[in-house]
Formats: sequence, structure tokens, C-alpha cells
Amino acid sequence: MAVHGKYVYDWPRPMVTVDALLFADCGERRSVLLIRRGNEPFKGLWALPGGFLEMDEELEEAAARELFEETGITEVELKQMHTFGTVGRDPRGRMITIVYTATLDKEIEPKPGDDAVEAKWFDVEDLPELAFDHGEVFVMGIGF
Repeated sequence: MAVHGKYVYDWPRPMVTVDALLFADCGERRSVLLIRRGNEPFKGLWALPGGFLEMDEELEEAAARELFEETGITEVELKQMHTFGTVGRDPRGRMITIVYTATLDKEIEPKPGDDAVEAKWFDVEDLPELAFDHGEVFVMGIGF
């Protein structure tokens, strides 16, 4: 076996990401927080805040970090919801994502950052086109 680096082996491995599915329940209105992607794939489409797991961080820490980097939102009690790993869900390769969720009692004003060019709350009844399989993630999360 030829080792090319500390974590590189001869056989292919999946990539791991985390996503944050944040809802806000504001009286009669329920909304979800989305970011507009600034990079390919799916540049310009809306998605859940999220990104790649770093080698030295716990899953929940990664979800909180990505949420902060892309929306500026902190101090949210995230709970692990589900793992998504359908082959082909990401055009960059074999991608597995662990989704964390939380429901807030009000919308916190997001501040886009990192690779998110925009971040905003959408009424759950009026969503834009979503990147990746985030529509499926949303459907599962709405009933979680």
C-alpha cells in the first residue's frame, strides 16, 4: 500500500460534511434559514448552511462552526437529526452529510460570510429552488 500522506490511502473514501437546518417559529409563521451559495457546485442556488468536517473537530462543533461562518449565528442548541448519504447527492464525489437542527422562537438576523453570498429566512410554504438534496433534508426536518 502506497501512503501519499497522513490520511491518504490507495482506496477511495467518502467526504464528510455537516449541515444546519434552522427553523424559527414566529407565531403563525414558520421559517427556515438558507444561504445562497457563492461557489460551485450549485453556485447561486439556496442551500442549508454547512460544509466540510475538519479532521480535529467533533460533528456538532463543525455544524456550529459552519452555521457561524455562513450566517454569523451562534449559541444555538443543535441536535443531530439524520445522516444523508445517497450516492450522487453531490457532483464533487461521494459525500455523506450529518444534519443538525434547531428551532428558535424568533428569527435572528443573519450576516452572510465565508462562501455564502446571502443568508435569509424563508417561509416554509414558499421556498426557492434548493441545491443538492436539501429539499429532501427539509421535508424530513419539517416533521422532526
